[in-house]
Amino acid sequence: MAIVLRDKDTDRELGTITEDQLQFLRDQLEEETPQDQDYYLTEDTLEAFAEAGCDLTLLALLRKAMEGRRELEIRWVRT
Repeated sequence: MAIVLRDKDTDRELGTITEDQLQFLRDQLEEETPQDQDYYLTEDTLEAFAEAGCDLTLLALLRKAMEGRRELEIRWVRT
């Protein structure tokens, strides 16, 4: 099963990530409930990810998804 990241506002597909990359997101970001599948990102969040040793492929995908925006809400789905 693939894990796809999507822009929560537009539902645009941002890319596919691995189980390890999803676990990194879960470890770094707050989940309000065990079923929570969405995250709020800012430029500062991505900088913190880099400092925490984020996988470079995931970091590049998220930076591209920001596309000059200051913040972004993403969600993940298994397909």
